Amino acid sequence: MTWILVGAVAPRASLAASLALVASLIPALARAARAYVSNEDDGTVTVIDTQRVAALATVAVGKRPRGLVLSRDGASLYVALTGLPKCPPPIPEKQCAKRPRDAQADGVAVIDTATLKQTRLLKGVSDPERLEISRDGHSLFVTDEDAARLSVLDVARGRVVAAIAVGREPEGVRASPDGRWVLVTSESGNSVAIIDARTHALLHTVLVGTRPRDLAFTPDSRSAYVSGEADASVYRISLPSGAPTTQLVQLRREARPMGVALDAARGRLYVSTGHAGTVAVISAQDGKLIGEVPVGARPWGLALSADGTRLVTANGPSGDVSVVDTDTLTVVGKVSVGRGPWDVVAGP
Repeated sequence: MTWILVGAVAPRASLAASLALVASLIPALARAARAYVSNEDDGTVTVIDTQRVAALATVAVGKRPRGLVLSRDGASLYVALTGLPKCPPPIPEKQCAKRPRDAQADGVAVIDTATLKQTRLLKGVSDPERLEISRDGHSLFVTDEDAARLSVLDVARGRVVAAIAVGREPEGVRASPDGRWVLVTSESGNSVAIIDARTHALLHTVLVGTRPRDLAFTPDSRSAYVSGEADASVYRISLPSGAPTTQLVQLRREARPMGVALDAARGRLYVSTGHAGTVAVISAQDGKLIGEVPVGARPWGLALSADGTRLVTANGPSGDVSVVDTDTLTVVGKVSVGRGPWDVVAGP
C-alpha cells in the first residue's frame, strides 16, 4: 500500500482530497487476495497480498505454528500450535525425546482475519500438525501427530467431541468437497485413513506411497491424490473404499513430494518437491509430467488462489515464499517472511 503523507501546512482541499483517495483504496485492499504463511521457528503467521506480491503483516500466534486452515467465509484463520520440541534430522528420536516439552502450548489458535488479532485458543489436542474444517464450518479435524489419532474439535464449544485412531505419525488431512469423507495420511504407516465425516467412523485404510504427506480431492469427491515423500510418488485413490489405488506418477529421484494442490480448471496437479526446489506440474488425468518450476529452497506447503491464477509456496530454509503465475508457470516474485515457513493457505 502507498501511504500519502500530508504535512501540517497542507491546504484544506489537498487534505480532503488525500483522505478521499485513502478511503477509496480501502475497498480494494479488502478485496485483495491473501495468503497466510505459518513460520514454524518464529511462532508467527505472515499475511501476504498475492497480487502485489508483498507482505501485509506478521502476527504472533504461539509455539511452532504449522498447519493452517481458513473458515469457509474467510473470517477466521485456524493455526495448529505445538509445544513439542523441533528435532529435524539428524537428531536421533531418543535424544529428541529427552528435550523438554511444553504441553500447555498445544492447541489451535483462532485469528480474526479482519483485525489480525487472536480471539481464542482451542485446547484438547496433542502435538497438532495439520488441520481441516468441515463443510458446515462447525468442526475442525486435527491430526495429533504424537498420539496417532485424528481429533474432531467442536469450534463453537471449543472442545474435542471425537478421537479416531489412525496410522502412526498422521500429517495430511483433507475433507471432501461434498462433506462426506475425511482423509488422513500416515507417514510411518504409508497409508491413508478414510473416515466418515458425519459419524467419525474409520471406514478403510489403504496403502499408498512411502511417507505420504498431503492430499488433494477432485471436485466430485470421488478421487484423491496423495504425495509420497520418500519414494517420489503421487498416488490416486478412489472413494469411498480407496480402491482402486494406482500410482499416478513417479518423479525424479531427487524429488521429495510434499504439498499438493489440484487446479481442476486446467487439469493440473501442483506438487512441491522439497529438497529438489521445484513445483512439479502434472497432468491430473494421465500423470504426465508437464514440467517443473524452480521456486526456492525446500518448498513445503503450497496453496492455489481461489481464481487459480497464483500458486504460493513456503520455502523453509530461505525464509520466504514464492508466488507463481499459473498461466506462464513462472515465479513473479518472492516475499520474505519469518524463519522456517511451513504451511500456506490462500483466501480472500
